[in-house]
Amino acid sequence: MGLSIRAYARHRGVSHVAVMKAIEAGRITQEADGAIDPEQADREWEQNTASPRKRSFMQNQATEPIQSTLSPNGTSLLQARTVNEVVKAQTNKVRLAQLKGDLVDRPQAIAHVFKLARSERDAWLNWPTRISAQMAAKLDIDAHTLHVALEAAVREHLQELGDLNPRVD
Repeated sequence: MGLSIRAYARHRGVSHVAVMKAIEAGRITQEADGAIDPEQADREWEQNTASPRKRSFMQNQATEPIQSTLSPNGTSLLQARTVNEVVKAQTNKVRLAQLKGDLVDRPQAIAHVFKLARSERDAWLNWPTRISAQMAAKLDIDAHTLHVALEAAVREHLQELGDLNPRVD
């Protein structure tokens, strides 16, 4: 006595659509009345089906070797995920340091150093004007001559300092 397509699908543990596809592909045969002999159909199913579909996706993944997940350049999915996690950890570490105040904004720090250097330069440029008259009185020499000499020396020294190229990196 044969089974209907749906009954055979329940017997086989597959959907009725899978049974209909197997019939259309010629992997199993129906009897003249359209019924399916379960014993004969089971034999035909096993012989004519390339791989049984009863294994779950996770079982397939667990039995695959790691090398099968290699990309064309030789990096495995596991290695890519590891690199991704390392980058995330480093990013989080930097964010935490920034929140704690251990890090400073680079453009802001450069602007601050520039402002400090400019105020230092201006103070040195104004120094000969402030001090030359007092020094001239102590040394009993012409105040203007001393002022010109001090200003030239200070400018020359600042020019030498300006020629240095310190690295901020």
